[in-house]
Amino acid sequence: MSDISQKCFGKNGGFSISFNQDYTSLSVVSRTGYRLFSLTSVDRVDEIFCSHDEDTKIAERLFSSSLVAVVTASEPNKLKVCHFKKGAEICNYGYPSEILSVKLNRSRLVVCLVDSIYIHNIRDMRLLHSIKNMAPNPSGLCTLSLLSHLAYPVATDCGELQIFDAANQLRRLKLKAHDSPLSALNFSYNGLLLATASEKGTVIRVFCVKNGQRVHEFRRGVKRHVSIGSLYFSTCASFVVASSNTETVHIFRIDPKAIEQAERRQSVAIDAAAAAATSTGSSSDDDETQGGSDPAGAAAAGGWGMGFLAKAVTSYLPTNVVTDVFTQDRAYATIQLAEPGLRYECVMAKLEKETRLLLACEDGFLYIYSFEDSKGGECKLIRAHDLRTPLHGITEVDIVGNENDENTNSLNVNMTKSMLPAPGTYAGVLKGRPADRMSDSDWCHDLREAVEYPVKVTVPIYDEMQFPPVTPITVE
Repeated sequence: MSDISQKCFGKNGGFSISFNQDYTSLSVVSRTGYRLFSLTSVDRVDEIFCSHDEDTKIAERLFSSSLVAVVTASEPNKLKVCHFKKGAEICNYGYPSEILSVKLNRSRLVVCLVDSIYIHNIRDMRLLHSIKNMAPNPSGLCTLSLLSHLAYPVATDCGELQIFDAANQLRRLKLKAHDSPLSALNFSYNGLLLATASEKGTVIRVFCVKNGQRVHEFRRGVKRHVSIGSLYFSTCASFVVASSNTETVHIFRIDPKAIEQAERRQSVAIDAAAAAATSTGSSSDDDETQGGSDPAGAAAAGGWGMGFLAKAVTSYLPTNVVTDVFTQDRAYATIQLAEPGLRYECVMAKLEKETRLLLACEDGFLYIYSFEDSKGGECKLIRAHDLRTPLHGITEVDIVGNENDENTNSLNVNMTKSMLPAPGTYAGVLKGRPADRMSDSDWCHDLREAVEYPVKVTVPIYDEMQFPPVTPITVE
């Protein structure tokens, strides 16, 4: 969390709670370790793992697999890749400075430092690419889509961001999303949209990842310098949920027609480019100006020549059409919080085939709210779960006592400052494997085993393009 966010959120509940990629699981991180929970119903939250380690900073689970990426306060430069069902640390990597955030999908693991990002193949932890000499990013702000698009800020004086193709290690799109520095950004579940917010926090913008065109502009409020705590899309990509340090959570609705128009807008702009060949004027992107004076032009400044093309769009389309597409003044639904000032992670997901809003708070509670898709309006609290202390039983695994077992060892793969693999030493062996038979393929096998898992689709929100079956990845 940045210094600004620390000041805005002021209160510290002592817990850091985060959801996995499809909102079916969450991790509760504290000074005594981390715990993993499975989310299947409104009335029940199942604890599936409880560590007994030192002060933990980060614990990110990969979907419903056994793989968890862990960073502790005592070793903030070291990433531990763990198979939690075996109670084993598979490998660990050291970095030049403190790890600020870790992002996972089925093919990539991304580690963000203050001025650099490292991209690994998640199946063998091979370093594929590093992005260095970045603008200072003290909060570790970045987001990774399931399609392996990576977005991160590239400026400290404005809200400019880069979209990087982590699958192919290519820079794709740079755009100026806001005049003020970025405070939050996130991809939609299908990877087609990107939502952003600035440090002012008054405007939420949604962009088309394909071409950088702006799809929507939502006004969260009129207060200046509101700190955005979380910004997430629903799994169906029809809503954006934004929490802040105020007493209100806002849910904004996305118009599918606006997405279609944004995807087509680039070709329209190309057709009109000849008529606007001499028009390259800059566009306004003021958070405090309702809708912006040039919504289309502001959307893609700096990426693939979009500034020029988007200017042509504004010339080609009627002004009222552009305004109707981009400007949405009011939230579709809201949640009124009992206690503002705490940090909330707010997502929208399906529980028992019903759409619910899940609010994980730093006070150690999970709050579940109703949501009326057809009505919107104010959402009602229907259940709260206390996650501060271990529950009565572990439903999947219980490895109490393994932390002191000398036979539960790990492969240490310490990295140099240049992040080139260095020879590692075995502190021991994983349970059940003789030391003289351990090899690189052994721990890679454990890593692949932790990544792979049976897909349990409980709601029809996936298709083969969005969520393809797990297949081995060959790195050339």
